[in-house]
Amino acid sequence: MKACVVGLGYIGLPTAIVMAQAGIRVHGVDRSADIVDTLLSRGIHVAEPGLQDAMLQAMDKRTLTFSTKPEFADTFIIAVQTPLGPGRSPNLDYVRSAAESIVPCLKPGNLVIVESTVPPNTIERFIIPILGQAKLEIGKQLFVAYSPERVYPGNILSELVGNDRIIGGVDGESSRKALRLYSRFVRGTIHTTDVGTAELVKLMENTYRDINIAFANEMARVAETVGVDVWEAIRLANTHPRVHMLKPGPGVGGHCIAVDPWFIVAGARGQAPLISLARTINDGTPMHIVRFVESIVAGIDEPVVTLLGLSYKGNSDDTRESPSHAIGAALERKGYSLKRFDPYVRSGIMGNMGSASEAAERSDCLVLLTDHDQFRDLDFGQIGDVMRTRLVLDTRNWLDAGQLAKLGFTCYRIGTPMIGSVAERGSDE
Repeated sequence: MKACVVGLGYIGLPTAIVMAQAGIRVHGVDRSADIVDTLLSRGIHVAEPGLQDAMLQAMDKRTLTFSTKPEFADTFIIAVQTPLGPGRSPNLDYVRSAAESIVPCLKPGNLVIVESTVPPNTIERFIIPILGQAKLEIGKQLFVAYSPERVYPGNILSELVGNDRIIGGVDGESSRKALRLYSRFVRGTIHTTDVGTAELVKLMENTYRDINIAFANEMARVAETVGVDVWEAIRLANTHPRVHMLKPGPGVGGHCIAVDPWFIVAGARGQAPLISLARTINDGTPMHIVRFVESIVAGIDEPVVTLLGLSYKGNSDDTRESPSHAIGAALERKGYSLKRFDPYVRSGIMGNMGSASEAAERSDCLVLLTDHDQFRDLDFGQIGDVMRTRLVLDTRNWLDAGQLAKLGFTCYRIGTPMIGSVAERGSDE
């Protein structure tokens, strides 16, 4: 069996590697020549534990190859990005390009699987017409299915194998063919359904989390207003056997949770007001953090602010839709001097500096935005020595405030009482 995986990003590359490890011959395709050149030179562009070693093993066994163009195969998997377009509408340009690129390689008996997150009815109304250019009858000569990824960055290799899988075929035979493929490497339960349901399930999973995060972020603002520690309240609320609140933070990032709910809104024809409101709350959270910073540094002449964390989640280099983008941009528009540090993001990207001490030099306020394990191990004594004013805003409840206080820092957390009236401050943005 040979599979061609189109799109070698955070999902496509690990998927290609896991399939190759299972003994499937895999040809990985990406239209970026730089990405392909990096992979062919045995380098890697995705920071994921164990990924490079697994890739090199597959390359050495000659079960994994790369290029910028698809090749003839038995199965084609489309795993490209689906970002938001103008007006928060789904941008399917990458999916269209990927589908069009495999048409010349299609032959009778082929299976095409889309793993990219897409709006409801995309396979039936968008993908199948493109594949129809191959002049192969769907369900008899060409088989099509949708199977969304359900993995967590930082544990992708394990979850691609261990997690349950959803498969939605456009017909029974398409589902059966996809089931046989995924059974080669998936150890979790594989659930088959129709293609439309599979499309919606993926969106529902991420929207569920987005709505719950919006509730946590709203409760953090309530706690700040009424003078309560939201972290303690959440801890106690979660002792209830039917309550599981998520945690507040500086906003929602990543390609999935910050994007997928809008796919439902776009196709819901006005029937998703709760989803829209949750997105509005989470999209507005970075500006709440900006107002928090303004309150903390009020009274300091020409304050310098240092952002700790550029990726949207801990122990990852993924900066897609990261709240740090919006927070940093807003602070700079307001005239603040800004420095940034993230140990997982390459120096220079988004203004990232080479070390935490370098980023903190002459700074007045550290704003922790990402819950990297490494941030807990920073030498805050040394960092404090190079700062002008020892202020810290922890948006993740991640640092040891007691220890920082012993080092002379004044510490603030979102969702807790503080001086000033952050909840009442307005914003010109």
